[in-house]
Amino acid sequence: MSDFTLNANAREDMGKGASRRLRHAGLVPGIVYGGKKEAPQMITLIHKDLVKSLENEAFFAHIIELDIDGKKQDVIIKDLQRHPAKNSVVHADFLRVVKGTKLTVNVPLHFINEETCHGVKMQGGRVSHAMTELEITCLPKDLPEFLEVDLQDLESGQSLHISDIKMPKGVESVALSHGPDHDLPVASVVPPKGGAASEDGEAEGEAEE
Repeated sequence: MSDFTLNANAREDMGKGASRRLRHAGLVPGIVYGGKKEAPQMITLIHKDLVKSLENEAFFAHIIELDIDGKKQDVIIKDLQRHPAKNSVVHADFLRVVKGTKLTVNVPLHFINEETCHGVKMQGGRVSHAMTELEITCLPKDLPEFLEVDLQDLESGQSLHISDIKMPKGVESVALSHGPDHDLPVASVVPPKGGAASEDGEAEGEAEE
């Protein structure tokens, strides 16, 4: 059973004018597609309910039970369109989940041991994130809520790449499936201004004492 449930209603009105009227009424137009059902289904959701769910990071990488007029189906979020100036969602795309069929989805990265990694604690560097999420492919049953990225052994001037992330069983990186040239950096430790602390610098400090 899904940890997230959203209620929706089917809709037939399409076009910019219809969508504008829905938003003014506190609703969000959306679409459900994919899976064994060929025809996409147009839906509306209550804006405040959707926004509340979006506050939970896991919602973006989790199977959602979508209840459309009493008929339930499992989906994942594929795309969200937000208003450029307001903190509001203007459209939502959902992909149907089919048991035994692989999904392609972005999952968040959780970085651990940032403050205690060697490059920060011992060499005075700072962590720079190149990614906050990673596109993966897996079966619905193997979908992780997040991927953990351990920076403990990262040194100043070094980078950690996609291939360094320990993937759960059944989970694969979409980028790495395209070859080693797509093994992009995920995070790095930027050396402090003036370079990393050196033995000469420590010696000078001792001389001054």
